[in-house]
Amino acid sequence: MLGIYSIQKFSSLDFPNRLSAIVWFSGCNMRCPYCYNTDVVFGKKQIEEKEVIEFLKTRIGLLDGVSITGGEPTLYKNLINFCKKIKQLGFEIKLDTNGLNFSVIKKLLELNLVDYIALDFKSPKEKFYNITKNKNYEEFEKTLDLLINSNIEFEVRTTIHTDLLDENDINIIIDTLYKKGYKNTYYLQNFFDTQKETIGNIKPQKRKLDITKINKIIPIEFRNF
Repeated sequence: MLGIYSIQKFSSLDFPNRLSAIVWFSGCNMRCPYCYNTDVVFGKKQIEEKEVIEFLKTRIGLLDGVSITGGEPTLYKNLINFCKKIKQLGFEIKLDTNGLNFSVIKKLLELNLVDYIALDFKSPKEKFYNITKNKNYEEFEKTLDLLINSNIEFEVRTTIHTDLLDENDINIIIDTLYKKGYKNTYYLQNFFDTQKETIGNIKPQKRKLDITKINKIIPIEFRNF
């Protein structure tokens, strides 16, 4: 049964400009080969909602928000009601998502239950299945369009492992974002070898992305380069 896998009680980095707790949800509808959160992706519920809510009550006035991540948290069937409980305590909510559950994300926006979204743009359409083992690129694109045309504070990010994505792939993504009217910062995250086994048992990348070949027609920030 999918649900809350673990909770990190404090972070000053995960939720931009906010102090937050991080709630990790088990399960994912992708199988990215560089993913090292195998325990979360293949895990089951470890913590009840009530335990998290009781903890958050002790952090009112001390934390600004809650970061909801995974895995893929939109797979959790009670996510909307859980977010309502968090908002009732006065916390802001950040959602990390791969964008494949468009209807859930749309509902969260309609109900004003999220304040910030970090959307993973895994690859260009042509490589989407190879990277994610999921064929629903169109569902991701619907979510991207939804966010661009909304007032939500959000970011788009891509994890780079150069055995999987090269400079041309990133420039295709940048061109896609530019043509859709994306004006926020696009974050490129270099694959970080944690020495943990990844889903695809992928080896450390042989080279880093050549950032001089990246088309900077939109704001770009490089993380861990």
